Amino acid sequence: MKRILLIATFLTSTIFFIACGAYSFTGGSTGNAKTLQVDFFPNQAALVEPTLSQRFTNDLLDLFTRQTNLTTVKSNGDLYFSGEITGYRVTPMSATSNQTAAQNRLTITVNVRYVNKTDEKKDFEKQFSFYSDFGANSQLTGSVLEAALDEIMDRLTQDIFNASVGEW
Repeated sequence: MKRILLIATFLTSTIFFIACGAYSFTGGSTGNAKTLQVDFFPNQAALVEPTLSQRFTNDLLDLFTRQTNLTTVKSNGDLYFSGEITGYRVTPMSATSNQTAAQNRLTITVNVRYVNKTDEKKDFEKQFSFYSDFGANSQLTGSVLEAALDEIMDRLTQDIFNASVGEW
């Protein structure tokens, strides 16, 4: 009886996985693509944070290498990302009774061109933007800047991942 139950469980699970097809637990579907190319994203914003270009490029590349099985290449990648950072701005968000800012917002905007050589219908050029709020009494340096960039980079790179290979 145990043996029949074991065989039935095995067959059921095998049929289930075959019926569902290949599934990536990260939600990324790279199709037939084998290679990934991420070009350097230059900072063309009016206000420039010196390390932002390198950090964004590395964070995007890191996300794809962690969540897909693509091999990174310097040129002629099956999936190809290029673009530029077009916005880096700090704006006051809420006021106090003294008509001064109580909170500021750092917003970063990135223009991304995505080319999928294995499925050209998925190509796009889009702008992605995200923000992080911080107290007006805080200077946008050191740990405040790092925390803001961590939050923004995580969201931007995940949004780009979802728009390009995400199946959500």
